[in-house]
Amino acid sequence: MKKGLTMGKTSLKTAFSIFLFLTLSLSCKQPKNDSVAEQKPNIIYVLADDLGYGDISSFNEKGKIKTPNIDQLANQGIKFTDAHTSSAVCTPTRYGILTGRYNWRSTLKSSVLTGKSKALIPNSRSTVASMLKKQGYNTAFIGKWHLGWDWALKNIDSLGGSGWNAKDFDNIDFTKPIKNGPNDLGFTYAYGHSGSLDMAPYVYVENGNITVVPDSITENTGKYSWWRKGPTSKDFIHDDVTPNFFRKSFKYINEKAKEDKPFFLYLALPSPHTPILPTKEWLGKSNLNPYADFMMMIDAYMGQLTETLKQAGIEDNTLIVFTSDNGCSPQADYNILKEKNHNPSYIYRGHKADIFEGGHRVPFIVKWPNKIKQGITSKETICTTDFMATCAEISGYKLLDNEAEDSYSLMPILNQKELNKPFREATVHHSINGSFAIRKDDWKLIMCAGSGGWSFPRPGNKAAIDSLPKYQLYNLKDDPSETNNLIATNSKKVKELKTLLTKYIVEGRSTPGKSQQNDSITFDWKQTKFINTDL
Repeated sequence: MKKGLTMGKTSLKTAFSIFLFLTLSLSCKQPKNDSVAEQKPNIIYVLADDLGYGDISSFNEKGKIKTPNIDQLANQGIKFTDAHTSSAVCTPTRYGILTGRYNWRSTLKSSVLTGKSKALIPNSRSTVASMLKKQGYNTAFIGKWHLGWDWALKNIDSLGGSGWNAKDFDNIDFTKPIKNGPNDLGFTYAYGHSGSLDMAPYVYVENGNITVVPDSITENTGKYSWWRKGPTSKDFIHDDVTPNFFRKSFKYINEKAKEDKPFFLYLALPSPHTPILPTKEWLGKSNLNPYADFMMMIDAYMGQLTETLKQAGIEDNTLIVFTSDNGCSPQADYNILKEKNHNPSYIYRGHKADIFEGGHRVPFIVKWPNKIKQGITSKETICTTDFMATCAEISGYKLLDNEAEDSYSLMPILNQKELNKPFREATVHHSINGSFAIRKDDWKLIMCAGSGGWSFPRPGNKAAIDSLPKYQLYNLKDDPSETNNLIATNSKKVKELKTLLTKYIVEGRSTPGKSQQNDSITFDWKQTKFINTDL
């Protein structure tokens, strides 16, 4: 009896041990949330600067620049062949990405900011970062800001000057923190510079503080590598800025991969914008010119970014967006590239700054292994303003009427749902001089006679502009290069598009919802005059 009792106790202990082992083993294998699919993804938005549609080989089969790593992103996710920035230049597009709102609704109706400009986005406006932060995300900005912030001043008066001359920065107190910067708009961590890489001051600002007070004035006058004269910090080495931003991003990813919270990283590259500065190892690699070398360097770093995600074990549930802030700049030297059979604008007319397709049609790639099938191509017309509504749906946030007024969620396309109507009702384009265009289905109405930008016919070329019709209408399906102006033969379509554009402007939004106010201004907004004119 005693022996039997002892054996029974042993069996009981053994059974309990096995049960405990299995329970612990199963619990260790379970993800921290109910399932991988229910975990909020990490989100990385990589914004190149002045990169053309035709500069990525998967978008341009005739292109001469090799971009294998970015091509692999496209092969592993979805590429959009009809994606557009909200403007043909830097600042306004960045405004639209972070706010989900067209830039011309803000006080910036044309052109771009400089390195000394005051903050464009008020702290009261919701951004992708502030929204995701509320939804439990770590949020980081690394790179080129170009949305203005408020520098500390030595005197109580304003900075003065246009921001293009070295003397314009004499009144900045670099020993004190900035105000109304990225950290005030939802970014927990922020590291970058104020304007483009050719705009002074050349200093890094980390979480509001200048990392090193500038102690010299630098400038460069090379054909490709020029930058304007201005104050420069010892830790700000122009050639190393792009590599530095990637290194900072890799470090951030590795740190946040160890935490329970998802993260959002906005990596805003200053390249391949001027100064065009491929590092020594990349010089001459393209056999084209320094711009193409610079592009290949960016592609290599994108390969390192995806490898960082893989090594950190978070690749599958990380959503990566790769795109550009507008079309390629003529500073890339189109003539030399053309001689070597490469066109940064592919088949499209114009380039950066223009209202033509080359100004705002950009490569756009989204990879998210847990959600998106590989090798998908979408021909739906989308806009960079659509990022905020997409992130809202991903994170479970319901947008208010005064948030993301021009943003549509991309999730139906990413989920490969069959759409019974076009994804966007219409999309508004904007050029550097504030000229409008509206795109609906295959039709595009341009509300100016020329390019509205830097290509011929330029706005300042009176003789050329006066010889042209006042407006332009193109069918992009039949005429993607915008060579056949149909303004005189399709008055019904012109009226339809003009009416819709007017509605979007007046109602303060282009998505369904309660009408909103555009930001007030103190000058005559000439671009609205077409509302009351006949075509």
